[in-house]
Amino acid sequence: VQLQASGGGLMQAGESLRLSCVASGIISSINAMGWYRQAPGKQRELVARITRSGSTNYADSVKGRFTISRNGAVYLQMNSLKPEATAVYYCKSETYDTVYWGKGTLVTVSS
Repeated sequence: VQLQASGGGLMQAGESLRLSCVASGIISSINAMGWYRQAPGKQRELVARITRSGSTNYADSVKGRFTISRNGAVYLQMNSLKPEATAVYYCKSETYDTVYWGKGTLVTVSS
């Protein structure tokens, strides 16, 4: 499985942005996909995750503002962006026994 993330950019606080992640390869083996982020000096953390069945879970810090969805690709709609959302965002896919990471896309939110 290969993952291609895109959509990052420089934003102002309060704006919206949508990230996209396209998977290729044996995508039928994917059980779940998610978005993670890593801010400077911090550990990588879960932002949102969606399973094959459509179940979702979110980090508490983004609930109500971010939405993960899938329609072929997996998307992360980020609304009401805050400066603390500044990070490199990574797409992750999970198969039965393997995880795959895409290259990150940088999101910078200025106040």
